[in-house]
Amino acid sequence: MTLFQRSAWVWMVLAGSGAAWAQPALFKEADYKLGEKLIAENKCLACHVSKVGGDGSAIYKPLGRINTAAFLRGMVEQCNTELNMGMFPEEVTSVAAVLNRDHYKFK
Repeated sequence: MTLFQRSAWVWMVLAGSGAAWAQPALFKEADYKLGEKLIAENKCLACHVSKVGGDGSAIYKPLGRINTAAFLRGMVEQCNTELNMGMFPEEVTSVAAVLNRDHYKFK
């Protein structure tokens, strides 16, 4: 195996294990597939579009509002409560973990 092949193999293993990009400890046990499913089922994007317009992405990282993983999880819990979604705590954590992975990138 060449050095290039070995490096590529190591990268694939790390990327597949999640080690290539570390999530905060808060999201260690998060189920990302469940979070993605809940985001789609609850039509989160449509709600965000109705609140901020455009493609809804302006809702992410409002200046100074959400600056830690814990605050992000709290915001998802607030949506869960206000919109009476009925998500369990581990579901809220999974949704927040997906949002962190895709938009916030807290470590």
